[in-house]
Amino acid sequence: MRKRTETPDSFTTICSVDRTPKQAFDAINNVRGWWSGQIEGDTDVLGAEFTYRVPGVHYCRMRITELIPGKRVVWHVLDSDLSYTKARTEWNGTDITFDITRRKDGKTEVRFAHVGLVPAYECYDDCSTAWGALVKGSLRKLIATGRDQPNVFAAKA
Repeated sequence: MRKRTETPDSFTTICSVDRTPKQAFDAINNVRGWWSGQIEGDTDVLGAEFTYRVPGVHYCRMRITELIPGKRVVWHVLDSDLSYTKARTEWNGTDITFDITRRKDGKTEVRFAHVGLVPAYECYDDCSTAWGALVKGSLRKLIATGRDQPNVFAAKA
């Protein structure tokens, strides 16, 4: 069962897969394998910083602040530029979290939250829709198949 929930301080979505927590953790950290855009830097090292960019549309620089194998990944957004919003730095200071748990039925659940992405933000509708599609789409497929998903933005760059 997949569901999407909003809380006052974050956007959250959940997906489950018939894979191990380790496989989910490894896939999350293979950011280039599921998040379409230009990604520079290490995405699987605690304390590392990486950037995500779709030229002319979206930029963000994140630091990996938690990396607990098979359980949790947290990125802290240090800088952002969303060209389609008036407040272009809405993501600054927010946290992107992935909590991984093994359910009783043997499936692995990934609970994604963008903490600080709130309904009052101009980008909320577009960003929450995109995050939902990424987590339930390309990330879920990467976890399930072990194969990178097409990165249409990077191919055009």
